[in-house]
Amino acid sequence: MSAQDQRLATGADAQADARPDLILDSLGYVGVSSDRLDDWKRFGHDIAGMQPVETTRRGLTLRMDDRSQRFVISDDGGRGFYGFEVSGPEALERVARRLDERQVPHHEMDRVTRDHRRVSAGLWCLDPEGNRIEVFHGPEVADQPFSPGRTMSGFRTGVLGLGHAVLLAADAPRMVTFYQEVLGFRLSDYQHQPFEAYFFHLNPRHHTLAIVAAHAPGVHHVMVELGALDDVGAGFDLAESSPEGIAVSLGRHSNDHMTSFYAHTPSPFMLELGWGGRWIDVDRWQPYELTEGPSLWGHERSWLTPEVRETARRMRIRASAEGRSYPVHVRDGAYDVIPEGTWTPSTLRGLVH
Repeated sequence: MSAQDQRLATGADAQADARPDLILDSLGYVGVSSDRLDDWKRFGHDIAGMQPVETTRRGLTLRMDDRSQRFVISDDGGRGFYGFEVSGPEALERVARRLDERQVPHHEMDRVTRDHRRVSAGLWCLDPEGNRIEVFHGPEVADQPFSPGRTMSGFRTGVLGLGHAVLLAADAPRMVTFYQEVLGFRLSDYQHQPFEAYFFHLNPRHHTLAIVAAHAPGVHHVMVELGALDDVGAGFDLAESSPEGIAVSLGRHSNDHMTSFYAHTPSPFMLELGWGGRWIDVDRWQPYELTEGPSLWGHERSWLTPEVRETARRMRIRASAEGRSYPVHVRDGAYDVIPEGTWTPSTLRGLVH
């Protein structure tokens, strides 16, 4: 076991014993810096199924639910940001005290920023690789119902938040320490093959944040979860015919059981559109090393080097040979049960001519 694995295991044991209160609740919003506002509007509306609102010469916001905004795209030459929600002023103060204790510089959101984010109060800091992390409470709720950009069932948000973000890290151990020990994220699982990655949760969504070891920092992708599998399939067809196109083919993840694909966005990161993510018990969850690979099937990753892609392919083939399979996670009543014994060898022989 490597030193990093030992540290992770020790942290997991301490986490299981102490079960410290989670300070952050969920990923509330994502900020994107881009001068391709028209492209983002088309992509958000036509492919992702979000509702464009507040379109101006320098900015665009996208809705996913009852919140006034979930994605904030700005042509201001600034940097992107990630907004994590807390329950109220007391929780925000706890975050500020934690940052003070760990000697992490932080700043209160000024009025202009609060108005732009449409929140009551917040603070911000930088993580070890320079990503702007915002913590807020009191998000604005829209006075009009959400209207999807394309015909679909909507997004799975609520207590689970917007979805998850995956960050690239040149110094992954330092980032892991920051998010675990400073911001209180809990480890879900980690992997070393076909690439090094660490997955963290804040709520019953399997992971709200993941950190992938890379040569340079940045954002790898953001995931949003749709309400129905057919919504994902329709999005795949639409993305396949779009100028940006498909970045990662349709597949199913091993750890969060999500069926998804990844689309290129108008910015240098991907958007994962998924369905059927697992719901975990945060008070009983035990972190573990993921050894079967990141995907049960599919998810051909065009961004990997040929050598790493081949490793990932071999891991999928091995999972298939071992017959690995996981339950499908659906809302109560959103399924029909096939009668026992319907699909037997004799039945199949009767169907084949």
